[in-house]
Amino acid sequence: MGIASQDAVKQLSALIGQVDEPSKITFQNIHQGYPTETLVRFLKAREWNISKAQNMLVDCLNWRKQNHIDDILAKPIIPADLYRGIRDSQLIGMPGYTKDGHPVFAIGVGLSTYDKASVNYYVQSHIQLNEYRDRVILPAATKKYGRHVGTCVKVLDMSGLKLSALSQIKLLTIISTIDDLNYPEKTETYYIVNVPYVFSACWKVVKPLLQERTRRKVQVLQGCGRDELLKIMDYASLPHFCKREGSGSSRHSSSGSDDCFSFDHPFHQQLYSYIKQRAPSREFIAPLKQGSFHVDVPEPNPEGIKIAKTIESEMHKLEDCNGLGRSLTGLKI
Repeated sequence: MGIASQDAVKQLSALIGQVDEPSKITFQNIHQGYPTETLVRFLKAREWNISKAQNMLVDCLNWRKQNHIDDILAKPIIPADLYRGIRDSQLIGMPGYTKDGHPVFAIGVGLSTYDKASVNYYVQSHIQLNEYRDRVILPAATKKYGRHVGTCVKVLDMSGLKLSALSQIKLLTIISTIDDLNYPEKTETYYIVNVPYVFSACWKVVKPLLQERTRRKVQVLQGCGRDELLKIMDYASLPHFCKREGSGSSRHSSSGSDDCFSFDHPFHQQLYSYIKQRAPSREFIAPLKQGSFHVDVPEPNPEGIKIAKTIESEMHKLEDCNGLGRSLTGLKI
């Protein structure tokens, strides 16, 4: 880190040192003993503009306090069958680690249907995954590897991606907005695999809209990406949909214990047990409607809105080219 960067960190640290006591406590939950590295993440996200990084971090602290995010790992999604339904329709899991200790998160973009619960539950589940990663998985990796591990890698499986995915853009925009504003710079690299034509067409128009910082993190791999991914992780840590070419859909290609999306996978069993164990020791802060944990969603930034509208437009063009006439008519973001 250069002298200018060090000065920026010092200035931002001094400004954050002036926040109220509850904000200082929630900042500790964010940085987990690594405040400098956390300040750097927010500075990177705002191109090292100290004032903008300060506003971003203060907004994040306020969002966490107002929505009781520090307590979200004590709010289980119950009953377990509801959580199983969410896992079957919001495909995400953690099959292992890279060789240098970064947790590997697999995401079934193409086959996630988000149709088994309300938006609130999917948002709650996503934030719980983020918090478990940041407060449990990454600190454990840091301890194991003897150096700070503060980021993960993500493998995005596009198997089964269809034009009907447009109906999910609103929810995906909510989730990505939460990540962009409150969990910046937590992903080292995005590996995209099993890419169908519909993704390739959208990627061509979306890629130029992304910030250079984001573009550098995205790698679109050939096929299931197995050979490239084996350069950075062992076979055991490969997501199940990357273990062999032509393995079929990411949802049903493996048994429950090997399928990292499944509720029966060790990662999800450990996560769910962790949340359930914490729940009795905490009093619920407010009545929860049907057990769901409502979170206010920050306003998406203009860049995110532009990207979502570009994807919508591009998919409508593909729809017209393929003669799919009425299937997406009237769908707006």
